[in-house]
Amino acid sequence: MGERYVNFDRQQWADLRAATPMTLREADLDDLRGINERIDLDEVAAVYLPLTRLLNLYVSATQNLHKVSATFLGTLSPKVPYVIGIAGSVAVGKSTFARILQALLARWPDHPKVDLITTDGFLHSNYVLEERGIMNRKGFPESYDTRALLKFLRDLKSGQATIDAPVYSHVVYDIVEGESVTVCQPDILILEGLNVLQVSAPGNEATEFVSDYFDFSIYIDALEADIENWYVNRFLSLCDSVFQDPNSFFQHFAQLSREDAIATARTIWKGINGLNLKENIEPTRDRASLILRKGEDHRVSEVRLRKL
Repeated sequence: MGERYVNFDRQQWADLRAATPMTLREADLDDLRGINERIDLDEVAAVYLPLTRLLNLYVSATQNLHKVSATFLGTLSPKVPYVIGIAGSVAVGKSTFARILQALLARWPDHPKVDLITTDGFLHSNYVLEERGIMNRKGFPESYDTRALLKFLRDLKSGQATIDAPVYSHVVYDIVEGESVTVCQPDILILEGLNVLQVSAPGNEATEFVSDYFDFSIYIDALEADIENWYVNRFLSLCDSVFQDPNSFFQHFAQLSREDAIATARTIWKGINGLNLKENIEPTRDRASLILRKGEDHRVSEVRLRKL
């Protein structure tokens, strides 16, 4: 793997920030942090700012390429969004990472319109999952409406003016019927999800993959033991917050003792999330353009950038 990637330790990567300005304040981070995320401005400066500098260069180069191609063909090229995929395990911090990346990229003058879509919206409804007997496989490749996700990306890359994406609620643990989010020709679209780098599944002979539409992809990596602990801590926080909501699908977990909650979380990890990580998510890591390796404290300790 080392030969296909250029490896950086934290300091070497941080040095690549160059003169990229810090455009977030502590108050901004408070709005972007996820549950149990301890991200601070130092992490933003050391990890995110060099990444946004690199992505800004890549986006500019891609925009120029489209212009050159249109000149050659003698046509007006439609506005085509630059698509960034973010993959990694449940509880590894993808959502917070995606939100902070979105906020930083939108502050660059060349690409102010940055949209963020999660693949949760493309999960099959609970009704379909129950019907197929795979409710306990939610998050596994077969639980997604991949055809709908591919159509969304195809429309996006063809320069379509507006595209609707379905909405998922983590409270009711299901697709919200009749609700959608509209994407209107952004400069950059960030697509965040567990299996976005997946290319094959048992019995699936597809010739088109979600990652075919990515201009750049990021995999957030960590030791499984660390991710499991983050998952358990997040589960405990949810027991004290979201699960207390009368509308929550997991309201029954809110009444668990701390000991039972920890045991429940570890059982779910072992039977579902850890299994999905080993079988489907981790094997896609080496397909990413960039791999960010987190340490036990959730801070990025190592960065691997794929050679062009």
